[in-house]
Formats: sequence, C-alpha cells, structure tokens
Amino acid sequence: MKFILRCLACLLAGWIVSGCAAIGVPDSGMVADKPLFRDPVFNGAADPVVVYNPARGRWWMFYTNRRASAVDLPGVSWVHGTRIGIAESGDQGAHWSYVGTANVELPPELGGPDATHWAPDIVRGGDGMWHMFLTVVPGIFTDWKHPRHIVHLTSTDLRNWGNASILPLPPKAIDASLARLPDGSWRLWYNNELDHKYTYFADSPDLQHWTDRGLAVAQRGEGPKVFQWRGSWWMIIDLWQGLGVFKSPDALTWTRQPTALLAEPGSGIDDQVMGGHPDVVVSGERAFLFYFTHPGRRGPDAKKDGFEQRRSSIQVTELLPDGEWLRVDRDAPTHIQLRP
Repeated sequence: MKFILRCLACLLAGWIVSGCAAIGVPDSGMVADKPLFRDPVFNGAADPVVVYNPARGRWWMFYTNRRASAVDLPGVSWVHGTRIGIAESGDQGAHWSYVGTANVELPPELGGPDATHWAPDIVRGGDGMWHMFLTVVPGIFTDWKHPRHIVHLTSTDLRNWGNASILPLPPKAIDASLARLPDGSWRLWYNNELDHKYTYFADSPDLQHWTDRGLAVAQRGEGPKVFQWRGSWWMIIDLWQGLGVFKSPDALTWTRQPTALLAEPGSGIDDQVMGGHPDVVVSGERAFLFYFTHPGRRGPDAKKDGFEQRRSSIQVTELLPDGEWLRVDRDAPTHIQLRP
C-alpha cells in the first residue's frame, strides 16, 4: 500500500515510477523563465554551473559575473575584476533570484582581493566538503595575455571558500569540468589555451592530487562540460558557433556529433543569438542544458563594443535524444523539474 501511495504521489507530481526510483516525464514541471536569469548588478551573467544546496533546500547557480554595465573600462577589463555571482531557485529551476557573490579567499600570489574569478565547477567529495575548481586571473587586465590558473577551493556551506591551491596543469589552463568515474576517482577536463584551445584532461583519486593526462579532444573551443546520461558519456564544448557535442563509451575516446546545438538563433527574449559555455543538470531520465547568450551581438551592430554587445543572460532548454545523438528545441517552453 505504501508503494502504491508513493507511486500515486509521483504520478500526481508529473513523474512515473520504475521500481523505487522516480523518472522524469517530459513536459512535467513549471515553465522556466526566458531569459532564465539576468545579473542585477552588472548584467553580465555567463558560464553557469547549477548545484543543489541541501542546507537551503534550493538550487544554486554560480556564474561568471562580467562587468557589462560598468562604463569607461578599457579593452577587456570589463570581463576582469569580478566575483562569482550566485542565484537560487526554490521551484526546481523555473525562476531564479539573486543571492550575492561567493566569498572566495585567495592568497596574494593569486591576486588576493584584486583577482578575477571565472567559470567555476563545483562537486561534493566523499569527505562531505564542497570543492570548487575556479579559473583565476591574478589581477585586472585590458588584454588576454596574462596568466591564468585553475584553483581548487573547499567549502562547508557553498558560500565561503578557502584553502586555495593551484592545480599542476599547463599555464593558461581554464574552464574546469569534473565528473566522478565508476571506480570512485575523479576526472577533470579543461581548456588548454596554449594548445589551440583544445580540451585536455587530468585524473585524481581524491580531488587533491592531480595527474595531467594530456589531450582529450583536438577541437578548438572552450568551456567543456562532461556528464553521463542515457548510458554514455557526453562532452559539450562552446565552439563560438554553437555547442559541439561529443560522445564516448569510456570518457576517453570521443566521437563528434555531426551538428552543433544552439548554432541557429532562437526567437525568445535574449535568445536570438548563438548559445555559449554550458552546464548540464541530469535529473532522473531528463537533462537540462543551461547556457548564456550575448543578446546584443546580432544585426548590423553585432561587432560593436558597447553595453548591448557586452551584456549577457542565462537561458535553459531541455536536452532531447535524437537517435544516437542530442538535439534541443530552444523555442519550445522548457518545463523544468530539477530533482536533488
């Protein structure tokens, strides 16, 4: 009787039950906002990563917080000098509100309070701690010619981060993406800016000690995101011409999907351009693709450098199977239902 009641409760919530596990049903959940989120401080939210905060009972989104609305900033200094922004959702990902910024403590050699924080990824280790792998630029600069590092930090509450250590990776490694392997060890993929911006990877038994393994995918791009879904490993990379999709049986050998995702503009608010630098949240049998857009980079003014071209918005769409590959329908309403 308890099992039947549990099944009925899941069905009423828009879920079906297989054994004792709830499996997501397409078109269940609230319709997500479009755009999903805009940063209220600088209007420059980008590079999202979404995790469940059990202490809050809410989903948290961490994002690069570019200074799009700041005036009189020379060169590319507007993408420097920022802290990681945080937004939260109490309704399974449909609506988001601004929380503030992550309190990241960095030593002087990494720029201290003047460091630039980009593109985090966050996982929870077997020690119960939260682990952030953050791209750090040690200062505020007007060009792209300066050092960058992937830095490991830990936290007990997802808000306050310390114990910074630089990963032993090539210079100018950025954009970490982590996944736990079947044997319990960890793999980290990153963008190697010194080798054609190809994707490389490193392995660790414990999130503390890392061995660089070299080239993963010889594809120019950035912001790799790796996850398991529907019996395969998937990697999605920002190609600056949409999102490239790669598939693997073992997280080592990758085959590229013939077509890119989000290469063609959508029709929704702030979504009429290509999508960039994604995150993916797998929820039951469903998977949701979070990405960002530069809404003003279209039409005759696309290549200008002003507020409209600099500002960015976060969007979400559902990943859908398409034979052996993936597709999206960015113009369809996204019925989102993130489960812890």
